[in-house]
Amino acid sequence: MWIYVVVGNIIRGIGETPIMPLGISYIEDFAKSENSPLYIGILETGMIIGPLIGLLLGSFCANIYVDTGSVNTGDLTITPTDTRWVGAWWVGFLICAGVNILTSIPFFFLPKTLPKEGLEDNVDMTKSDTEGKHQEKAKEEKRGLTKDFLPFMKSLSCNPVYMLFILVSVLQFNAFINSFTFMPKYLEQQYGKSTAEIVFLIGLYNLPPICVGYIIGGLIMKKFKITVKKAAYIAFCLSLIEYLLSFFNFMWTCDNFPVAGLTTSYEGIQQPLYVENNVLDDCNTRCNCLTKTWDPVCGDDGLAYISACLAGCEKSIGTGINMVFQNCSCIRSSGNSSAVLGLCKKGPDCTVNLQYYLIMSLIGCFIYSLSAIPGYMVLLRCIKSEEKSLGIGLHAFCTRIFAGIPAPIYFGALIDRTCLHWGTLKCGEPGACRIYDIHNFRRIYLGLPAALRGSSYLPAVFVVLLVRKRQLPGETDCPEIELAESNLTEKKIKCIDVHRSPEIEKDGTLKTKL
Repeated sequence: MWIYVVVGNIIRGIGETPIMPLGISYIEDFAKSENSPLYIGILETGMIIGPLIGLLLGSFCANIYVDTGSVNTGDLTITPTDTRWVGAWWVGFLICAGVNILTSIPFFFLPKTLPKEGLEDNVDMTKSDTEGKHQEKAKEEKRGLTKDFLPFMKSLSCNPVYMLFILVSVLQFNAFINSFTFMPKYLEQQYGKSTAEIVFLIGLYNLPPICVGYIIGGLIMKKFKITVKKAAYIAFCLSLIEYLLSFFNFMWTCDNFPVAGLTTSYEGIQQPLYVENNVLDDCNTRCNCLTKTWDPVCGDDGLAYISACLAGCEKSIGTGINMVFQNCSCIRSSGNSSAVLGLCKKGPDCTVNLQYYLIMSLIGCFIYSLSAIPGYMVLLRCIKSEEKSLGIGLHAFCTRIFAGIPAPIYFGALIDRTCLHWGTLKCGEPGACRIYDIHNFRRIYLGLPAALRGSSYLPAVFVVLLVRKRQLPGETDCPEIELAESNLTEKKIKCIDVHRSPEIEKDGTLKTKL
């Protein structure tokens, strides 16, 4: 069945991938340069609002059992907080697929070309001139697929700012994809919350500040007409500040779930390493328990046990999630030595630490999103206009090939090394990990992205230095003038002092005779 899921994701990726490189190039071609950062910020915000709604939808679906409608959920002995719980993930796909079809309809009505923003009312731009330009541009685009591809690739490969920017993006994307992909699993294991609750909190704390940051970043670029050099400084400094703040997350930690035979001894003493023989103890050796079964119970002594059998329980009362096990020989308490289904909940300190973690995450997301639009403008302005679509597409290609695909694979393999107990499938094969050594998990989850991001600042420094020293293709030192290209006889025009030259109209456009 996983083959169907892979094929579905491949088809979905083919459909959604062109939106970013072609959409941003579309905006850059037909918008004023001072307005394009704001428009791109709005586009990026829309791309965050989608995941925000998706996470809220996912949180709702995660509380519904995967086989709802075909099984009696009243007979289930697991809850959404159990690692064996699987939510109704397929409901979200059906809803989003229908919405995607509806939202695709307006794209068919977008014109192939638009008048350059600010030149809509230019009387000198006749309809015939516009059509002639569009036909010529179409021919150039058709020819560019074959004749200009290799020269453009060579030009981009020889652009040091562009290539260093790709290197920075690949390193940063490796860190962010790792963090975002495994954040629900990390927060579940670290703070003992259910998947539905964690997904809801991620959507609530992380995505709204990113939306606000994108909009504010675009407005600042538009309001103050920030140059590429200043944008590079802003992006670098804000990103570095957020990176340094992220180290506070190492402080907001919790201990492992207290599970007898895994993280603690049956006497409640913490043990650093998992030893398989420790799963059995004198109190349960006569029960002939299966050691690979994962059906945890929480004893009234505050310890969890891998199963009711390993807790030495002799009888049970109740059904479903309300089942209670009694006369458990391994539970050393003053009561009747009983246990209930599920792991024991972590203390209130963990809930407080989770709040601190989410608040720091909120601040970090806002600061980093402020730097995103200035940083992206450096990418757009460091390449020539005719190479823009190819440059953006190549940037997206590199980040997906060298970060989007391999990052979850190698990061997941490292996290699997911290597993303390693997589940078992019905056929006897190993299943999913049920509990992790949270201390090693935390070192990998926080440490590896920190190392990747830290290494990205070395090429980022060179980007800032090169931007400061070089004249980029998309930047000019003179005031920006919107040119009616059909009235120009030469492709290159020197900068003109707007305040002195009588050849400049009040609206900033050049007279026809020029």
